[in-house]
Amino acid sequence: MKVFGDKNIWFVTGSQHLYGPRVLQQVAENSEAIATGLSGSKHVSADIVPKGVVTTPEEIRKVCEAANSDDACVGLIFWMHTFSPAKMWIGGLQALTKPWMHLHTQFGAELPWSSIDMHYMNLNQSAHGDREFGFIGTRMRIDRKVVVGHWQSESVQQRIDDWIRAAMGWHEAHNLRIARFGDNMRQVAVTEGDKVAAQIQFGYEVHAYGLGDLAAACEAVAGSDLDAQIEQYRQDYLVAPELLDDADSLELIRNEARLELGMERFMDERGCKAFTNCFENLTGLTGLPGLATQRLMSKGFGYGGEGDWKTSAMNRIVKVMSTGREGGTTFMEDYTYHFADTDQVLGAHMLEICPSIAADKPRLEIHRHTIGIKKDIARLIFSGSTGPALCISPIDMGTRFRIIVNEVDTVEAPEDMPNLPVAKALWEPRPNLEVAGAAWIHAGGAHHSVYTQGVTLDMVSDFADIAGVELVVIGADTDLRSFRQELRNNAAYWHLANGV
Repeated sequence: MKVFGDKNIWFVTGSQHLYGPRVLQQVAENSEAIATGLSGSKHVSADIVPKGVVTTPEEIRKVCEAANSDDACVGLIFWMHTFSPAKMWIGGLQALTKPWMHLHTQFGAELPWSSIDMHYMNLNQSAHGDREFGFIGTRMRIDRKVVVGHWQSESVQQRIDDWIRAAMGWHEAHNLRIARFGDNMRQVAVTEGDKVAAQIQFGYEVHAYGLGDLAAACEAVAGSDLDAQIEQYRQDYLVAPELLDDADSLELIRNEARLELGMERFMDERGCKAFTNCFENLTGLTGLPGLATQRLMSKGFGYGGEGDWKTSAMNRIVKVMSTGREGGTTFMEDYTYHFADTDQVLGAHMLEICPSIAADKPRLEIHRHTIGIKKDIARLIFSGSTGPALCISPIDMGTRFRIIVNEVDTVEAPEDMPNLPVAKALWEPRPNLEVAGAAWIHAGGAHHSVYTQGVTLDMVSDFADIAGVELVVIGADTDLRSFRQELRNNAAYWHLANGV
């Protein structure tokens, strides 16, 4: 079974009756061979289900409506083996609610020079059949992924998978509930947003729950479950023996286990896969969850601090998109800078960094938390793995949403930080901090982000296209003057596109 379990992508081939039954039979066989080949590829993360050849407007509409009503179908791949007059596709594409991509390929890679004839030419007409289909997508102003190349090529299969993962993220967004425990941090602007607009745009729901209800769920966790959880911590992390031998320290760790299991059960019962909390709203919880939040993120839950439900949602979506890939994903914050020959950013948060990004086995330690309820809290301490990463910030612009991405390179710190009692990552923004920092601020990027080494920029771009939201990228080629002009141009485009 593929990494996305029972979720799949439909493969639909377009043709017409002009060619006769023999050609259509060959089209069907070739189509099924491509779908089966893609499904069997190690580069493709979901099953590709062949759905036959469509040759009439009625057939096209039926397959699109069937995809809409099939929860296992996350998206569709369309390919025109022959010429398929595109007016046939208008009704089906208008009815289709699932994302789709256009694969511009050909069954055979190389031309049979010595034997090629008009029969071969008429059968293998995707070179212009796909252009006819491409026109109608553009004419109908439908954003979609277009992948060009032979279907057996690894690069083609990888680009297809980028889109598949984006489609899985979109499916998750439409089935996602975010639990808000407490409100946003008081007076903070960027973590606010229109939850109704977000649900219309992305599909996810944001629900508030009382801290008293959550506290009751945590208190109901059985002692035997806590004992088992402590043993799990001992196996998963570096834990100094004296922490478990000291009654006071052990109780602090048990409290995190209580919070972890209580929050997890509370969310599972309500179908929530992401959550927020705030250090200003902790009544009944004894303190800000540290280890508990880190553990929940490592289990796949999305998280955003200080009530940041937009980042929490994106965190969960990216975790789903990265299923089965190397590299972790976490809630993150640009915390402080190192200005030197090469300027660097030290990313961290008060407690809540996911151990999926850790370079080495995390250490479980207890330190004083000094914001909100001031007390000793157990947390995991580690440094992030080196290598390329993305910092992703979804923001509410009032009239629309914007997703900002900065490509970064995570590096090893030049010295140890023995007095910093939190997990962290040190990175160098592309093209450099001078440009990247200014571009991020001009774009309105938040101090929070989703930091990930598990997805590619193409996946995020594909997700933004499916969602129909603005994406701005800060990378190696970013020029600040051009970037600011891009923001101005984007404002005009998105206002016109949205009828604002």
